[in-house]
Amino acid sequence: HVQLVESGGGSVQTGGSLRLACIASGLTYSRNCMGWFRQTPGKEREGVAALEFAASTTYADSVKGRFTITQDKSDNMVYLQMNSLKPEDTAMYYCAARPTVCNGLDPNVYYYWGQGTQVTVS
Repeated sequence: HVQLVESGGGSVQTGGSLRLACIASGLTYSRNCMGWFRQTPGKEREGVAALEFAASTTYADSVKGRFTITQDKSDNMVYLQMNSLKPEDTAMYYCAARPTVCNGLDPNVYYYWGQGTQVTVS
């Protein structure tokens, strides 16, 4: 049974930082693609960052140079460090997993999802 649980969201001022965390259980960890996605009301879910087999990363153009996805295998955690936050980063952020290569940031190909954590930048 795969379970993803996010934490770390909150409210921050423009230019601030947050670190989101996702604890993943039930995965064959070394062979997964882990991703972070976000969604605002009325808009489609969009890919933010992905980490393939704990090695290769992919970022949306809108967050390159500001966000960093990392993984700690020892405690099954995936993190999204978000720096220089902007109001347009405000969204519900979701952790997702796919038991194979990442194949980009298309949310439709990810199998497992967390419940989300809200990030608000003002």
